[in-house]
Amino acid sequence: MLSGLRPTPAPIPWAAVVRAAVALAAPLAVGLAVDRPTYGALAAMGALSGVISDTADAYRLRILNIAIPQLLGAIGVTLGTLVFGHGWLAVVVLTLVALVSGMISSIGAVASVSGLLLLLNAVVGAGLPMPHPWWLAPLLLSCGGLFVLALSLLGWPFRGRVAERTAVADAYRACADLLESAGREDPGSGSDYDAKRQAVTAALNQAYDLVLARRARDHGRRGPLVRLLSQLNVLIPLVEAAPAAHLRRRPLPDEIPSAVRKLAQAVEEGRLGGADLDLPPAGTPSERAVDAALRHAASVVHKADPDPYNVDDRLGLPAALGVRIRRAGRDMLFSGSSWRYGLRLALCIGLAQSLVSVIEVPRSYWVALTVTFVLKPDFGSVFSRAVLRALGTAAGLVVAAAVLSQVPRGWWDVPVMVVLAAFIPAVSAKSYGFQTAAITPVILLLSDVLNREGFALVVPRLVDSLIGCAIALVAGYLLWPESWHTRIGDRLADAVEDTADYLAYAFGPGASGEASADTSTAALPTGATAGELAAETAETAANQAERVRRRRVIYRDLSVVRTEFQRALTEPPPTGTRAAAWWPLVVALERIIDATTAARVRVNHGAPPPGTAEIADAEKQLRELAARVRSSVVLVDVREGWTAADEEGVLAPLRQELRAAQAITSHRG
Repeated sequence: MLSGLRPTPAPIPWAAVVRAAVALAAPLAVGLAVDRPTYGALAAMGALSGVISDTADAYRLRILNIAIPQLLGAIGVTLGTLVFGHGWLAVVVLTLVALVSGMISSIGAVASVSGLLLLLNAVVGAGLPMPHPWWLAPLLLSCGGLFVLALSLLGWPFRGRVAERTAVADAYRACADLLESAGREDPGSGSDYDAKRQAVTAALNQAYDLVLARRARDHGRRGPLVRLLSQLNVLIPLVEAAPAAHLRRRPLPDEIPSAVRKLAQAVEEGRLGGADLDLPPAGTPSERAVDAALRHAASVVHKADPDPYNVDDRLGLPAALGVRIRRAGRDMLFSGSSWRYGLRLALCIGLAQSLVSVIEVPRSYWVALTVTFVLKPDFGSVFSRAVLRALGTAAGLVVAAAVLSQVPRGWWDVPVMVVLAAFIPAVSAKSYGFQTAAITPVILLLSDVLNREGFALVVPRLVDSLIGCAIALVAGYLLWPESWHTRIGDRLADAVEDTADYLAYAFGPGASGEASADTSTAALPTGATAGELAAETAETAANQAERVRRRRVIYRDLSVVRTEFQRALTEPPPTGTRAAAWWPLVVALERIIDATTAARVRVNHGAPPPGTAEIADAEKQLRELAARVRSSVVLVDVREGWTAADEEGVLAPLRQELRAAQAITSHRG
């Protein structure tokens, strides 16, 4: 429940640390130099929101992650400023802003941060007196955020493609780790292998997100982009060969993961050319699959730029920006979850503002700020965030109390801000509690510059935070119970059904022609014309690309389910205990997909294909498993019963994992 108190191991982003220190301290220094400290504090507040949004590696994504939230933040503070001191009108306006903020947060990561800043700045504008005229506050806040953006883009001319190359190279390194762990333990227990496979999924997701985000804007198909995309695509067959190698229960030669790591280095450095691979002879179908995939990947990594009009990606070219905006708007307006979260947030903000309008609470905006930060289910469990918010605020107030009581206001604020701001990116990746503890003293110091209340701010801020956490827990959590199946069970069942579709497609009629690159022509009839050969090759490539796409989509969906499980595990019973009981099924489902992929790879490289009846039976069992997932409530943990299958054939490991998954979904008693 309080796992967020344990810091997650994460490297310190030193560049972000320096940016945060400069971005928040410089506006204060400028404001003091021109005898306008309040202007400097407002610009620093805008810089703070920019620092929180500065999470992307690719420079193009930094523009989206920082600039778009700043625009929404400027709109928010404008609305808040216009209703400042208007009592119940402010309550109504902030409630409507909260509804819009909550609904747009369901669109995606950038929209979520944008909705957060829209509401946060509206609350600040309605709770603090801003300098006149009305447009000055949004201008200062925007300047602070854009200052962070400018600092983050300084290296673009020199490191424009470093983030994308690094992401693709990291995917190669993750694949090397996966191949190194393959076959070193019982496939039924393979915790280390499972962890490496999840790391590969995360690395591929990150790499494809970065490369495809750039491709969506690059209609000219520039060479460097096409090269990165082709290098990423040829990694997929190597990843697919890993399950087949793992099921052999014999480690791969050390030369194979070593060769993949050398390819990763070549990708990261952008090197062309290289020595031929010195790999041991391949004998079994799984060994031939790894050998063929690795040699093909090496040829693509080391050769000159590919034909830009003969490169496809595994997830599909993103739609045009206008199409995606219309699609996102339609999904938001007609999504039940979007309305549900928007109404939850609106209710809590309305209650918070009504409470502080009826009861005299000093600096009452802090209550609504706390509600806004806590009630972000896409950022984590509401329950755990409420607890961590209270604890993090208490810890941050200890630091703020020392600063406000011992450090005189004025130029001393600048070096203090340098130190405090540097801690925000340094600890934000570790946990939400640590991030709250780092942000709290920064906000209080900036608030003191605006209001000059000094140490008197400390205790009211703690009380306000506790009130906000209580409102979020009661009105935003306890009063909106979501059934387990709505949140987890149905998503997991959908993933099982998608796996059944994937199995049927992988061994369906369209897949029968798939083969490795060095054997595909042998499958064609003698005397085939060049046109027939080209058509057959194109059809085989299309079938393989579609199979790969389906597998990648399932793994991406499973990563979302896994994230939701991690959130549920931090919640109190019965949700937390139920999530722990269902966790083995997620692992079993990933192994089912691996077993299906391994079977397809082995068939491609010479193993006898399974019969039609065998495939139909496995598909039927998967669909029955999906139905049991939708209906099961209490599960039995039977991981100790996962023993090796004794059947023959390429689908034997799949049947083993199916039996394990079916046992997990057995009702107690």
